[in-house]
Amino acid sequence: MNALFLIFYGFQEYNGISKKIRYQIEALKDCGLNIRTCYYDITPDGNRQWLIDDHVLTDLGKGIIAKLKKRISFGPILQYIKQEDISFVYIRSYHNANPFTIHFVKALKKQGVKVLLEIPTYPYDQEFTKQKLNLCIDRIFRHKLCKYIDAIITYSNDKEIFGQRTIRISNGIDFNHIPLRETIHDTSKEMHLIGVAEIHFWHGFDRLVEGLKNYYATHPDYKVYFHIVGNLAGKREQQEIEILIFKYELQPYVILHGAQYGKDLDALFEQADLAIGSLARHRSGIYNIKTLKNREYAARGFAFVYSEIDDDFDHMPYILKIPADESPIDISKLIDFYRKQSVPPQEIRDSIRHLSWKEQMKKVVDYYNEH
Repeated sequence: MNALFLIFYGFQEYNGISKKIRYQIEALKDCGLNIRTCYYDITPDGNRQWLIDDHVLTDLGKGIIAKLKKRISFGPILQYIKQEDISFVYIRSYHNANPFTIHFVKALKKQGVKVLLEIPTYPYDQEFTKQKLNLCIDRIFRHKLCKYIDAIITYSNDKEIFGQRTIRISNGIDFNHIPLRETIHDTSKEMHLIGVAEIHFWHGFDRLVEGLKNYYATHPDYKVYFHIVGNLAGKREQQEIEILIFKYELQPYVILHGAQYGKDLDALFEQADLAIGSLARHRSGIYNIKTLKNREYAARGFAFVYSEIDDDFDHMPYILKIPADESPIDISKLIDFYRKQSVPPQEIRDSIRHLSWKEQMKKVVDYYNEH
């Protein structure tokens, strides 16, 4: 079966979402699809292009006109789909429902193509701290767009989104690309925490910074370090994290590493003892979610901490759930939790074998074959 995976932006090596998409595509290939990847990117000299598997499909040019074409002109993609006899298109939502994307999907349906839409986070309205106009347009047109979609892929437990049925999957893992941690440290004198993300306000790392302020106010002998790996997404995150670090004089204990990937990221994980997931998904109105980061931590063999509901992990002995509120994190609880940990890294990794990307994307392929 010929298929196309469509995204509305490009890839970045250090970006977890980019890696996730690569893993999904590889898993769909393992499930028997002849799948190509269509994505949008900007060259170093400013040309805007649609590409198919790193080959230029069409060059939109530069400037405002080219930027506008990206949003409204899908003719070259439609022509490619027809020319290559593609029968299945998997679209990753960019929250860009509008008359042009609706026309695009309707045209696909006229060509007899099945279309599935992945909505990575649902609900997502409260995550829009910027681009409010785009969200307003999306709100107006998303129900109509979804009317022409065959099904919506979601990581939530919702059976219906925007009036359309869903395929419910979990974020998955490509075990071939994520190494198991090798080092268990002596934590009798200090402990190292690690949080990896493109850092948004809903990750709630400021709650941990506030907790460290309270902890160090007691002048403890036992030292706790927090390694933040990833770029701060905006001014709000800078105010809630970077400025607080300096305000509370926590520079020796909270280290901002920026975005890391590959061996550099692996080395930071080897220094760590306990991983930190999202601590404030409630800020974006989300209480039940199956995040990619939780699964990556488990695949590496880490015990970890989070605040949302995640059905795949809530019952696991290597998990510490904290309240989904604005209270500072109690650092002493993290220390006590880790000291009581007895689940070895390999056992943690083995506990999520069923969450491989191949197993998750097989649900999508099975749906296609059955409908």
